[in-house]
Amino acid sequence: MTNTRFLSFEGIDGCGKSTQAKLLASHFETELKDVVRTREPGGSIGAEAIRGLLLTGDTDKWSAETEILLFTAARRDHLERTIEPALAAGKMVICDRFADSTRVYQGATRGDLRGKVDQLHATMIGREPDLTLIIDVDPRVALARGLARNCGEDRFEDFGLKFQEKLQSGFLKLAQEYPQRCRLIDGNRPPEAVFKDVLALAKQ
Repeated sequence: MTNTRFLSFEGIDGCGKSTQAKLLASHFETELKDVVRTREPGGSIGAEAIRGLLLTGDTDKWSAETEILLFTAARRDHLERTIEPALAAGKMVICDRFADSTRVYQGATRGDLRGKVDQLHATMIGREPDLTLIIDVDPRVALARGLARNCGEDRFEDFGLKFQEKLQSGFLKLAQEYPQRCRLIDGNRPPEAVFKDVLALAKQ
């Protein structure tokens, strides 16, 4: 069992967080039975519609400012329709990305927009996960993984290696900024080894 009720996974594209979220949800389902695994952008009907707008198309499709608004709109719908009802029902929520991704992707790497991200978050979202696990992976390896998926949702991978390196730096800084909530995990290992650390931290 764990005292953590709302847990998020973060990291650069292709870091393996989605795999770890799935493994953790499967593990806790055998113990808790009431686990909701969700994702961002997405996790509700409205947010999934916005996901398609954000993750497909050319890299210059949206400005960073527009992305912040779209991600926040998707997150608000996700929060209202999926996360808050699950938590209110006593379920555990495991989320593949949350507000930290917007802090890094739009707030720290695409202009000096962190203040706007935080202002919108405080006004429209107003909550953080109990625990955030940041999977840290070599950007070259992660980018190769992300592009190899060829899933059609690769708009951010198309920004290239330098962008992924900026993202990695942003997530490392985020872990320092929120030491009580964020934990770094070395993702440059087989998934089974990474999951041992994930499970140990999630059960604290």
